[in-house]
Amino acid sequence: MDNKGKILVIDDNEDVLFALHALLSPYVGKVKVSTQPEKIQKFIEEYQPDIILLDMNFQKDAISGKEGFYWLDKILNIDSQSIVVLMTAYSDTDKAVQAIKAGATDFIPKPWEKEKLLATIHSGIRLRESQKEVSLLKNRMEVLNADTAYEIIGESEAMQKTFSLIEKLAGTDANILILGENGTGKDLIARTIHNLSPRSKEVFVSIDLGGISESLFESELFGYEKGAFTDAKKDKPGRMEVASGGTLFLDEIANLSLPMQAKMLTAIEKKQISRLGSTKNIPIDVRFISATNADIYQAVEDVRFRQDLLYRINTIEIHIPALRERGNDVVLLAEYFLKKFGLKYKKDIQNLSHDAKRKLSAYNWPGNVRELQNTVERAVILSSDRFLKADDFVLAQTEGRKHKDKEVLNLQIIEQEAVEKALNRSNGNLNKAAEMLGISRFALYRKINRK
Repeated sequence: MDNKGKILVIDDNEDVLFALHALLSPYVGKVKVSTQPEKIQKFIEEYQPDIILLDMNFQKDAISGKEGFYWLDKILNIDSQSIVVLMTAYSDTDKAVQAIKAGATDFIPKPWEKEKLLATIHSGIRLRESQKEVSLLKNRMEVLNADTAYEIIGESEAMQKTFSLIEKLAGTDANILILGENGTGKDLIARTIHNLSPRSKEVFVSIDLGGISESLFESELFGYEKGAFTDAKKDKPGRMEVASGGTLFLDEIANLSLPMQAKMLTAIEKKQISRLGSTKNIPIDVRFISATNADIYQAVEDVRFRQDLLYRINTIEIHIPALRERGNDVVLLAEYFLKKFGLKYKKDIQNLSHDAKRKLSAYNWPGNVRELQNTVERAVILSSDRFLKADDFVLAQTEGRKHKDKEVLNLQIIEQEAVEKALNRSNGNLNKAAEMLGISRFALYRKINRK
């Protein structure tokens, strides 16, 4: 047993307390003993035990176990997830079983067997650790959800209509299809709908269906049993099973092959899945939010996407407008990203110049909000001024090749054109552009700055 975990022992017999302290101390992190159950609340709040060993009888010659039930109830009212192990005489085991039904975790008979006692303590510590991990994950999820909810920015009429639709449908359990170009923020809309829904305290699971090969589709979505295939060393739940009770975001759903669409349709219709290598059906309670940048209706006409699946995933449909359709939202978003990246990179940049605002507003933004974010981040990194000027923004689409009519051998010009082309093809994503050029991100920064 690892030397970790805090144990609280409550018993009216000081000899028992002495024996348990001596026995457990070498195997756990800390042991606290007491003959005073009335101080249990103070012990829980200040000592924060992982396991409480609780005697069932405290008054002399008492055998009813009523005191054990009383203090067990007190403990669970303070912390419903407390790990309480009852200590009882052999003749009290029936009462101990009743106490387990009332919320105790386990019981230890007196006199105890050392190995069984240590095994019980070890199991209790592992259970407590699992509880803490689950609690931590839930807290992180709540923080992430809270942060995400405030990042949808827009005052344009197009976005106000989108916000109004989100508010109307968020409280329902309807399946939703989000349509929009690359970079418009479909994943952000999906998370916001989840955060505003009755499922907000449950998990939000996202999966990019366009990035999954057919060979991995079933194992990723439905999970598998140990031994289902060569590398299946242990059981693994799929995304649908993990998302049960919450929301499953199916990104790029139009990229699914027809055979995979059929399996997806069956799971949605029957509200159950079975893992690879198993015949057992597992019920699922999932809200499906799907998204695609493709013309999914044309795909139905071309028999590349099943019409019955489309009906299942788009009870409600949301179209996210392109950034070029959102008017002054371009400037609002740019100012938001300026503050965000100014803090991140510790830059004292106050605002955008008027020329910069005009330049950003006039650009077509083929990469939408994602391209704008990358563009502002790059400008913040490279700027040393208090205001971002028009020249600080590299907009590949409007600053294309300037020497088409004659052969250019000047290395600097060729390099500049290669940089612009890479930025254009990557929609302003510096990492992707640097990878295309075969250089590091920092080397790309220098070349952009030199321009």
